Amino acid sequence: MIEKSGILEAPFPRLVAMELTRKCNLNCIQCRAFAEFRDYKNELSFEEVKRILREIRSLGQSIIILTGGEPLLRDDIYEIASFGSNLGLRMVLATNGTLNTPEIIKKMKNSGIMRISISIDGSNAITHDFIRGENGAFEGALNGIKIAKENGMEVQVNTTITKQNVDEIEGILKLSESLGAKSLHLFLLVPTGRGKDLEDQEISPEKYEEVLRWFSNQQKNYQMELRTTCAPHYYRVCSQLKQKPNKTNSDIKKHHTLSGTTRGCLAGVGFAFISHTGIVQTCGYMDLECGDLRKSSFDNIWKNSPVFLKLRELINYKGKCGSCEYIRSCGGCRARAFAKTGDYLDEEPYCIYTPKKLKRIN
Repeated sequence: MIEKSGILEAPFPRLVAMELTRKCNLNCIQCRAFAEFRDYKNELSFEEVKRILREIRSLGQSIIILTGGEPLLRDDIYEIASFGSNLGLRMVLATNGTLNTPEIIKKMKNSGIMRISISIDGSNAITHDFIRGENGAFEGALNGIKIAKENGMEVQVNTTITKQNVDEIEGILKLSESLGAKSLHLFLLVPTGRGKDLEDQEISPEKYEEVLRWFSNQQKNYQMELRTTCAPHYYRVCSQLKQKPNKTNSDIKKHHTLSGTTRGCLAGVGFAFISHTGIVQTCGYMDLECGDLRKSSFDNIWKNSPVFLKLRELINYKGKCGSCEYIRSCGGCRARAFAKTGDYLDEEPYCIYTPKKLKRIN
């Protein structure tokens, strides 16, 4: 991603999340997709997925996040991963971990999957199982991570922060390190999907700021890569604290992971989301159609979607975000702005920072 005259140029998406299925064996209370354990109609076929992957590859060497639902419930998951890997795409997979077995991890590795992410939303079973909607989910996630590590699979831990678990973040961080996780990603709640019913569980903007400052200061204490998602103002916090937003090392750089990402909100700039029926969105948390892959190609949508083009032009951003000196590195969470006001170009509603100069940044 480069900038030219106030326009963020995006020749190809650094990350593309492909929702291969909505079917899931858990019932998480913050699920953006209302995923259930049932079959869903009209999901992308194997041939359609292959065509889309070819179109993505024609633009560049993206990271493809195979997600759901629970993507392991899709019968052709390994064939999809192998096809993408053979194209030269970096394939990673988001799973809840409860279905992991040594055989499944071996199949993942053989198909070219380089990393898996597993969510831990509590430092104990009581919190995690409540959030995940199933008893035994915590034990299943820990066991899934253990099996993955024992069989040579790189693991990333994801944690969505709410009032229910904000006091357990340090415990989750320590637990993730003890499990041998390669990285820990903190997600700040976006009130969409089932998460819309959790608006009263969102921590305050002031608490968000406190958490982000604390998290930034933890980087010196851990070998894991520490990152945030849906918290773009973390980049502003790190800049103010004179911290780097994430750790890097030669192994991470070599495998082309998320560490090279240099902007907070990547929606429509370095990231795209593809639904299980082929609808393209800026991200999974912003339910706004940017194109239909059954009617158009991915490369055409990426280059020409009016929503994507508006997001890449900094002068379009409104409120504090449009005046902020950190607009280039942060961008504000477009999905949270959309959820709160219906305008994805509005200011980030959970940032307490006041720009030094309240004027347009061009």
